[in-house]
Amino acid sequence: MRSVRLTTAWIGALLLAAIVTSTARAQRADSTSLPPDYWRRFSYGFTASILLHEAAHIATAVAVGGHPSFGFDKLRPTIFSGIDSRVEPHKQFLFSAAGLTMQSLIDEGILDIPHSRGGAFERGMLGGGIGTTLFYLTIGRKGSVSDVDFMARTHALSATQITLIFGSVAAMHSIRISRDPHYANFFARARDDGGVDVGLSVGAP
Repeated sequence: MRSVRLTTAWIGALLLAAIVTSTARAQRADSTSLPPDYWRRFSYGFTASILLHEAAHIATAVAVGGHPSFGFDKLRPTIFSGIDSRVEPHKQFLFSAAGLTMQSLIDEGILDIPHSRGGAFERGMLGGGIGTTLFYLTIGRKGSVSDVDFMARTHALSATQITLIFGSVAAMHSIRISRDPHYANFFARARDDGGVDVGLSVGAP
């Protein structure tokens, strides 16, 4: 019997489909009025999540004895670890995993620690964490500076295992958000014609 091999791209697509289906069903009837500065604060939170992702890379590189530097790879701004991945693959793995791990921990803290929930800034933080994970597990999975590709190259975990680990965490966070009324319309927004828009939005509506 011929075996069927799931690629990481298919796994990522299945995770995304599960998130969209769950959140659309859970939030279709929700409606909220947005304050005038909602998208500005959301963008601040989204940006803060990305900056913490990069700060985690830098801190981890320093902690393991690397010499991180900033540069460009094919015009893309990039933080380089300063670690020889051929000599010290374990340290390179820690460096590459640090960004997504930091964002996952931040999102977990937001969802677990009791506080007044649902603010635009923390929605942006959550959106940044989930959005970055989906990017790296799909269109950003391959490439010379891809975190997932670098982790897989150290042979500590395969690309499929990395996708399952980070993808599962992002999926659980998304499901929790979709079932919490404090985050109404996080993934889906009702339209006047009775339909619904589904997805992550970073710009002005």
